[in-house]
Amino acid sequence: MPPRALEPAGVALVDKPRGPSSFAIVAEIRRKTGARTGHAGTLDPFATGLLLLLSGRTTKLAPRLVGLDKRYLTEIDLSARTSTGDPEGEVIERLDPPAQEELAARLEPLRGEIELPIPAASAVKIGGERAYKLARRGVEVEMPLRRSTVFALNLLGYADGRALLDLTVSSGTYVRAIADALGGHCVSLRRTEVGPFSVANAVGPEAFVPERLLSEAAVLDAIAAGVA
Repeated sequence: MPPRALEPAGVALVDKPRGPSSFAIVAEIRRKTGARTGHAGTLDPFATGLLLLLSGRTTKLAPRLVGLDKRYLTEIDLSARTSTGDPEGEVIERLDPPAQEELAARLEPLRGEIELPIPAASAVKIGGERAYKLARRGVEVEMPLRRSTVFALNLLGYADGRALLDLTVSSGTYVRAIADALGGHCVSLRRTEVGPFSVANAVGPEAFVPERLLSEAAVLDAIAAGVA
């Protein structure tokens, strides 16, 4: 098979819809460009929002992009925990939602440097096999802890046992783990920012055209300036 083309080159800001995997979105953009295509961090199928996809020779920028901070909006149902920390898992525990004062107390230790177990339904390898594959077979394993930083964690609303949070976190943070630590699971998750890049400037995969690719120079300038 011939190598994928190195042109067109650039970074695509794509607003992922709920449902398809991030790899399905990568494949869709690849079909439109005909070029080598990579990503700078995936989203779970149930999640929506900003994906940074790299086209052609710009795939070499991946190490510069994967470590950028992320911002999310998430709605957390505090009446139940699920096996995956999201709506796709089985309910494993029913709970009485906390009062707002108790919720505020639970949020406080989740700001700053935190250390939480990686969700079992993740792509982390345990003994050479992806954790989510083990979970699907019902194999219980002790998941390793992941240290990360929560730079901002703001409660935007709380009603009927559901909390709406706006949070900015370091790369590699599992929002599902934060939801589980609060005593619930993510009902929705939307990535709104990756470093200086905003979902406000993204388009859905169906609307993407190669002319929307950001040049390598523009991407590096945005990272340096902190705005895009």
